[in-house]
Amino acid sequence: MSTGAAARLPIGTGAAARRPVSTGASARLRTKLLLLEPEFRGATHHMWRAEGLLPRYRTYLCTMHAVIRASVPLMELALDRLRTRAASGDPLAAPLAAYLAEHIREEEGHDAWLLEDLRAAGGTPEDALGPLPSPLIASLVGSQYYWIEHHHPVALLGYIAVLEGYAPAPGLTDRIARRTGLPAAALRTVREHSVLDTEHLDELHALLDRLPLGRDREAAVAVSALHSLDALTRLFVRLGRSAPAPSPRGAGPVSPMGVTP
Repeated sequence: MSTGAAARLPIGTGAAARRPVSTGASARLRTKLLLLEPEFRGATHHMWRAEGLLPRYRTYLCTMHAVIRASVPLMELALDRLRTRAASGDPLAAPLAAYLAEHIREEEGHDAWLLEDLRAAGGTPEDALGPLPSPLIASLVGSQYYWIEHHHPVALLGYIAVLEGYAPAPGLTDRIARRTGLPAAALRTVREHSVLDTEHLDELHALLDRLPLGRDREAAVAVSALHSLDALTRLFVRLGRSAPAPSPRGAGPVSPMGVTP
């Protein structure tokens, strides 16, 4: 689960735009998200511009680590709450719990990928682990904790739909490498999620279309997804600004394109 060009982390032109359209809940969700896509695409396009990309990419890795390290804990919390709901006869509990249990296995360790990428890009894990995560990240991730605890864990599917649906575009890895001179070892997260999140999105859409959501639960998924895409957009707007970034430590020359760290 990535968050963007990241969140499957929010990363490029987005896999969601390339997926076939169904006629169920997943299609209705996709239609709603289309309303926010132009602003998101504008933010990511500006974020990945060539000028000053190397330090901005290191900042991106730190930011996405703050998002992605919450993915498995969020799903574990939802899974725990669903087990309680299953005992009271909630028809969503069993299929949603089965999906989350599998998805947890698929997503484990992805936060470690980001730290490895950061090290290969000239940073250190402390650059990501030390600073207080921004209020934008707290808004993006923290809303899910609230809805899981105080409404229904199904809301988490809207968040997952955005992180999986707006994953890195297939050509983004090569573009970053060309513009920064970074080695492949610094680009694993972007590279892997450009493939994995497309597959995961198909699984999520299939789940949405077979769950007995009803109007209220489907609305919860949609509200969560729309909030998540809006928060991701604001996060990418912030990332796209020219701001101080962690300085490289111990990395050799990585800037044949003339990008200054």
